[in-house]
Amino acid sequence: MSHEPVWMHPVVTDAQGRPLDVMELRGLTVDVIVGLYNRERVTPQPLRLDVALFLDARQAAVGGRLANTVHYGRLAGELRFLLDACRFELLESAAEAVCRYLLAPPTDAAPHALLHAATVRVTKPEALTGWAIPSLQVHRTAQEMMYRTEAKPFGHVDVIHEGATYGVYRLRVDPGGSIPPRADGHTEGMELVLGAGVVMQGQPVGRGMAFDGPGVFGHGYDNPTATEQTVLGVYRPRLVLSEGGASEGAVPVGAGRQYYLPE
Repeated sequence: MSHEPVWMHPVVTDAQGRPLDVMELRGLTVDVIVGLYNRERVTPQPLRLDVALFLDARQAAVGGRLANTVHYGRLAGELRFLLDACRFELLESAAEAVCRYLLAPPTDAAPHALLHAATVRVTKPEALTGWAIPSLQVHRTAQEMMYRTEAKPFGHVDVIHEGATYGVYRLRVDPGGSIPPRADGHTEGMELVLGAGVVMQGQPVGRGMAFDGPGVFGHGYDNPTATEQTVLGVYRPRLVLSEGGASEGAVPVGAGRQYYLPE
């Protein structure tokens, strides 16, 4: 007998009243910091993530292009990155952060089909030591989401989600643009390169590579390509967009971690 929990989500229709297609990712489990109690703030515990994405897959079915659907392999890596990088206080925080990331408009570096809505369920299987299994399921639509964007010399910063102690941002680098080493070296966080073509300290960075640590702001990125490139960043505390400047020089960065499966 399967122990797969029941997974139900609403029917969502398009403007013509036709039911939208649903792409699911189920069973993504990562050891993360999630909870309010002292033991939960220092010891990672399993968090299971299930997502349902509502989209129109007709164009992808005819054209056969990944840009017309969702690259679920890369998306799984990006969601794993978010769970690793954020330190959630509540299941509610985790579910909202994931929803807001899923429903953010696509970028040139990571194109995908327009998502109309998302259902997200987060589960803490070990939180109650076997007494019961707590979970939370939420449903959000793209129409209700609002995202703030701030212009920067290198391009733009999209504010995806801000929790109590952290923030999730997209750094979009214009063609020929550069993000210099930044002065906020005290800020802890992680950065994930979403596109192909980014250069860090003179070395090409592969798509899906992530870098972390207290000195994550101490290095810069260059975009020598003809298209916009995107870096997904999670910072603790939140990024102060209206302050800060370049640091005096680049800080050496260790080997990164790959979040995408080989293609």
